[in-house]
Amino acid sequence: MRFEGKVALVTGAATGIGGATAIAFGAEGASVVLSDVNQPALEERAREIQSAGGRAVAVVADASKAADAQRTVKDALAAFGGIDYLVASAGIQTYGTAVDTDEDTWDRTLAVNAKGVYLAAKYCIPEMVKRGGGAIVNVASVQGLFSQPNVAAYSASKGAVIAMTRTMAIDHAGDNIRANSLCPGSVDTPMLRASAEIFSPDDPNSALK
Repeated sequence: MRFEGKVALVTGAATGIGGATAIAFGAEGASVVLSDVNQPALEERAREIQSAGGRAVAVVADASKAADAQRTVKDALAAFGGIDYLVASAGIQTYGTAVDTDEDTWDRTLAVNAKGVYLAAKYCIPEMVKRGGGAIVNVASVQGLFSQPNVAAYSASKGAVIAMTRTMAIDHAGDNIRANSLCPGSVDTPMLRASAEIFSPDDPNSALK
């Protein structure tokens, strides 16, 4: 197992990319700390890892709140003694142009998608340094590179993640910490299916083809 003896913290771990990542870490021997606001799905993912013989704890937390990010790290240390890997996958999808996006939607999108990445790194990196290094993967999006219509806040938030990750890589290379951003296109997740319901309410499956 590639990650035996290592500890991975995954935000947005209840469903989608984060959930699949948490399960994959567990299958490869890592102790996994799963964080999300969706408590039922989060606890189900943790049970999946445990049922397969892995080690996992679920922490219900809002990635955009500093107190929650700190508590998640504290719970990780209490459960497993350290942090080696961080996957910052918590995110929300919102729609609108710069004109019709309201301020609350803008603020919430940037808070979860960009500030959440910053907070996770802020509190995880010092723990990685204590263990001699680590690795960070921040989940951005192809829309942070090449956008589409009607996603002003979302594309801005994901562009921020890409730029921030580059800075993390430079700032912490000397600490033996790697930082990379993942920029996926459309992935069949609950978030994508919710978007399909918005744009094709009569036949949402057609939007997924």
